[in-house]
Amino acid sequence: MAVFLKMSVFLSYFVGLVMVGLVSSAKFDELFQPSWAMDHFIYEGELLKLKLDNYSGAGFASKSKYMFGKITIQIKLVEGDSAGTVTAFYMSSDGPNHNEFDFEFLGNTTGEPYLVQTNVYVNGVGNREQRLNLWFDPTNDFHSYSILWNQRQVVFLVDETPVRVHTNMENKGIPFPKDQAMGVYSSIWNADDWATQGGRVKTDWTHSPFIATYKGFEIDACESPVSMAAADTAKKCSSGGERRYWWDEPTMSELSLHQSHQLLWVRANHMVYDYCTDATRFPVKPVECEHHRH
Repeated sequence: MAVFLKMSVFLSYFVGLVMVGLVSSAKFDELFQPSWAMDHFIYEGELLKLKLDNYSGAGFASKSKYMFGKITIQIKLVEGDSAGTVTAFYMSSDGPNHNEFDFEFLGNTTGEPYLVQTNVYVNGVGNREQRLNLWFDPTNDFHSYSILWNQRQVVFLVDETPVRVHTNMENKGIPFPKDQAMGVYSSIWNADDWATQGGRVKTDWTHSPFIATYKGFEIDACESPVSMAAADTAKKCSSGGERRYWWDEPTMSELSLHQSHQLLWVRANHMVYDYCTDATRFPVKPVECEHHRH
């Protein structure tokens, strides 16, 4: 409810604009469908639970694809010893040259903090990992995880606090993901070859099933018809004439001063890995890292 209220207050700034796109209710079945292992889905009222055991994980996908907007899901992560497991929430387009924005929640041994890994793929190329620990225990209660995407930036948010920004720097010759519609996905699976302490800690199946719990599914974005060409979708989902989208408003083109301070706080206190500072992997610093202010 808190997230809904925040969104309502947020949208009140744009009263009078022609709002085009899809504004969700919070019901899973209206926006998503299981994509694999349907027998590992558990429905309990407004809650959806995905189960991982030594037979299978599970995943779901949005029924539509979108170009620009904001997606949010509230997740309560696997409790206890979740080492080796990964719960992912992400947007992705299709094909080898796909774009993708990832939240990956890396399981832990009991008492150790969860790590959140974010990544950005552009034209099929990723390797832009950042990792942070959270300022709360994500297994105790639900927290909202959001991705805001427009033509100027991609912002990853946790409880409305920005934890990462990927800025459009096409003026520096750096590609930016803005021409491919993306689906919304989530899944839980076993990744004990790398997820916890680089794969040194394996999944303890005596603690299974591992359960990730979801609620509050929100998509406020421009729906992309499957049959529409990419260039036409980009045009349809951009403001023009009388049609104006909230994500194209000037206030959405960069972080506010308050958000910038929040991001600096996150980076100073909770960032544990940033590909931009990994000289072993990248002896030559990735070009976008030279220009990113955050």
